[in-house]
Amino acid sequence: MLLLTIRTDKPEAELGLFDSDTKLAYFTWPAHRRLAETIHKKIQELLESQGRELIDVQGLVAFQGPGSFTGLRIGLSVANALAYGLHIPIAASSGRNWIKGGVSRINKHNDDQLVLPKYGAPPHITKPKR
Repeated sequence: MLLLTIRTDKPEAELGLFDSDTKLAYFTWPAHRRLAETIHKKIQELLESQGRELIDVQGLVAFQGPGSFTGLRIGLSVANALAYGLHIPIAASSGRNWIKGGVSRINKHNDDQLVLPKYGAPPHITKPKR
């Protein structure tokens, strides 16, 4: 089963491609404030590096936090959209061994259907002045 992993909670974003629990490729890049501009291109590069296409992906593992408010929103929006559009399972995961835990959940046929972020604290949103 070909799995895509996505982590976008910090300035350096991470993407991985796994065949069940065997790592095929792993990319990191300094996405910082350009994550929304670069994530789709990096997913394409990751897949092409292994001679694969997006349609080959059979499951997604997404890091759900804690982490950056904007980074998590962007990464999880992409992950949820891909899972929905490709009709594939998605698993939320966190912690030091997030990939192993998420891959295990997908391999056991668990599907969260929608991954929501866990920021670790309430988001600090500026209230309107008026």
